[in-house]
Amino acid sequence: MPANPPTTLSALHVDPTDDVAVALVDLAAGAEVTISGKSIKLLEAVTRGHKFAMRDLVTGDQVRKYGFVIGETTESVARGGWVHVHNMRTGLADTLEYSYQPISPDDASADKAKDSEAPTFEGYRRADGRVGTRNEIWVLCTVGCVARTARRIAEEADRQFAGRVDGVHSFTHPFGCSQLGSDLEHTRKMLASLARHPNAGGVLLVGLGCESLQMKWLLEAMGDIDPARVRWFNSQQAEDEVEQGLSAIGELVAVVEQDQREPCPLSALTIGLKCGGSDGFSGVTANPVVGRIADRVAAAGGTPILTEIPEIFGAEQMLMDRAQNREVFEQIGGLVNDFKRYFLDHGQPVSENPSPGNIAGGITTLEEKSLGAVQKGGHATVTQVLRYGERATLPGLVLLEAPGNDAVSATALTAAGATVILFTTGRGTPLGFPVPTLKIATNSPLATAKPKWIDFDAGALLDGRGMDALADQLQALVLATASGQPARNEINDEREIALWKTGVTL
Repeated sequence: MPANPPTTLSALHVDPTDDVAVALVDLAAGAEVTISGKSIKLLEAVTRGHKFAMRDLVTGDQVRKYGFVIGETTESVARGGWVHVHNMRTGLADTLEYSYQPISPDDASADKAKDSEAPTFEGYRRADGRVGTRNEIWVLCTVGCVARTARRIAEEADRQFAGRVDGVHSFTHPFGCSQLGSDLEHTRKMLASLARHPNAGGVLLVGLGCESLQMKWLLEAMGDIDPARVRWFNSQQAEDEVEQGLSAIGELVAVVEQDQREPCPLSALTIGLKCGGSDGFSGVTANPVVGRIADRVAAAGGTPILTEIPEIFGAEQMLMDRAQNREVFEQIGGLVNDFKRYFLDHGQPVSENPSPGNIAGGITTLEEKSLGAVQKGGHATVTQVLRYGERATLPGLVLLEAPGNDAVSATALTAAGATVILFTTGRGTPLGFPVPTLKIATNSPLATAKPKWIDFDAGALLDGRGMDALADQLQALVLATASGQPARNEINDEREIALWKTGVTL
């Protein structure tokens, strides 16, 4: 899209090759719109965020937005006509064969942070070399049977030890038993990765004792742990599980409160890239701005992580072309096709998206949603592909296996190592996750209506704020948040996890 959209426009032609334009305000039937040097009379009302035809379209015509095909018409649409679900459909259907067509590094150059500025944040360096943005104690449960126990322990400990650490928080789930095979393994891997997160200076694991996910099995998945920073017990063997939990946290606090923030370079930052409640502006404002931040972090040697695999369907080739090598290219293709098979094996179409809220906001097909969503990854080289529950180990853009569901995918981003999540939204949501979750509005009306949810207004781009200036502003917020400034989700105590349940329940 243009780096600095003109402020006088009532509609935006994102790419010169596009067949549609996006209404920036509610447009009435009969309105005359001048765009890209063309005067177009609207044949019907077009709501803000929705599309209208820039040329006459006939049935079966491919429709382009962002310079790419987003679907095809199901009936003729005259120039100036509203283009949406009533006259357009997806072109997605099945798995695909992909060709390796890497683009040169010059074509995928990142928007680098200015070397003279040497951006830093105040973080917590951990023994394994990673850097946390918080110094908290996390309470995790092996099984849903002791979820409330874990919450009681964390709530009381947060009161008792207030001010000595950044917080004591429980992250619970309903699983850990009555699961089989890979489904149970997913739960184990996710909890093990969460327990090793750099924002958790200390971890308490609360088990029951008879569950499928035995404590020993979880500890094995965690690998080489620092015994001073991990405590665990099974409630069936505890005389008073809450008192035992509080005693364990007291021991952890004595260790964790010694940790201090110190200056850390941008290369030490791992950011999660997420969108939820997308609208017709997501790919025009918030996602491109977040993409600038992803590029800057990657260029500095840091790690941006992109997920929501079903929401890259139709745009996956853009990521494949930026694969670091053929191996990464093949891993991306395998990841995408595996996810499509997951849909098909359950008797569902791969294009069962966008959501009702997305559609109301102007998104018509999954291709359109995906082409907007992948912009959060900027132009950085894809260096690593992770399966669900795995942790990022390389700098550069990382692609992570997880569904589009907000809570499940953001939990996966956290487990993969993200210490701040950039969450773009056009509809708004209060939901937050274990790490600071910056909500970035795609449009200014949302930011105005929900100031207690929204941390940053990317809709200012449509009011004449330059892309570079907006990216600088967002980068400053990210660094301040990484240094301890609370995000809205933290102020509102919105912290949740959700695990991906893929198998049978006994």
